Amino acid sequence: MPETPTIEDVLAVLAGGGTLSESDSEFAFGRLLAGEMDPAQIGALLAMLQVRGVTPDELTGAARVMRSKVQRVPYEPPAGTVIVDTCGTGGAPKTFNVSTAAAFVIAGATPEPGSGVSRVVVAKHGNRSRTRRGSAEVLAKLEVNIDADDHVQAECLHEAGVCFCFAIRHHPAMKHAAPVRRALGFPTAFNLLGPLTNPAGADRQLIGVYRPEFVGLVSETLRRLGATHAMVVHSDDGLDELTVTAPCTAAIIRSGEVEESRIDPAKLGFKPASVEDVRADDESHAAEMVRAVLDGDEGPATDMVLLTSAAALVVAGAAGSIEAGIELARESIRSGRAAETLRTLVRVSSR
Repeated sequence: MPETPTIEDVLAVLAGGGTLSESDSEFAFGRLLAGEMDPAQIGALLAMLQVRGVTPDELTGAARVMRSKVQRVPYEPPAGTVIVDTCGTGGAPKTFNVSTAAAFVIAGATPEPGSGVSRVVVAKHGNRSRTRRGSAEVLAKLEVNIDADDHVQAECLHEAGVCFCFAIRHHPAMKHAAPVRRALGFPTAFNLLGPLTNPAGADRQLIGVYRPEFVGLVSETLRRLGATHAMVVHSDDGLDELTVTAPCTAAIIRSGEVEESRIDPAKLGFKPASVEDVRADDESHAAEMVRAVLDGDEGPATDMVLLTSAAALVVAGAAGSIEAGIELARESIRSGRAAETLRTLVRVSSR
């Protein structure tokens, strides 16, 4: 690659089967997000990366560009308050948007004594989905104002402990890639980049990925980007989240190291379930399922939310183990704090 590359140089390297360095990827995605690539070049870049498979260098360089261009939520957490995100990549079979339900449970949970954490808030990064069961559609059905501006989002974090960071509001530079992504019709590197670019700067994350090989890729990228504590997960039955329908692979990123682990829901006391047990028909059904979980209904949907919430509470430092996190999550629901969190978010987001 020349010292001063061009987009044509980048595409030639990829067409020849080569990979990009972190700096070359940063250059390419920087030009893309600056509107300096035409649709054919954007499509070629995204398609070649998808067919060959993106590398940690390429994903890290692209993520650095995305982070430099994100419109930030103006929220500074008080001492003892930790920000987490539960954003997934999409691209996997849809359930009922477990991560959205878990956000309310996490924010309503009381950290373990001695954890050093006084409060966990959730900056829920998300978007619409082709399945119409994305976090934006489900939250809208729950009467949350998903179009709240960044200052209202900061108020939501302060008062409700949750905000929704609508991706289209926070990544204006993505307008240059959006038409091409829609035309391609398959997941691209941007599906992986979204969860790596939280607008509130959350460096503690639970990220679900839609292919098993992405567990290592995303966890290594998070390590390079300096994540404080994160977990990247994929279930054996193909879901991009922790689930009670199958064991899951998890990579834990902490203190500059990555450690792979397995999470078996049966060993945590959850009853076996199928994906059909936790699948919503549409956004209205998904919203009904979220409300049922927050109201204390028992069953596979609640079990999935408990497991997801527990993992997020662990990466937040509010729980010392998944088992402890499950109990904190149960109490968040049982006490009514999780349901109250949703009510507060509805009220504050509509200001």
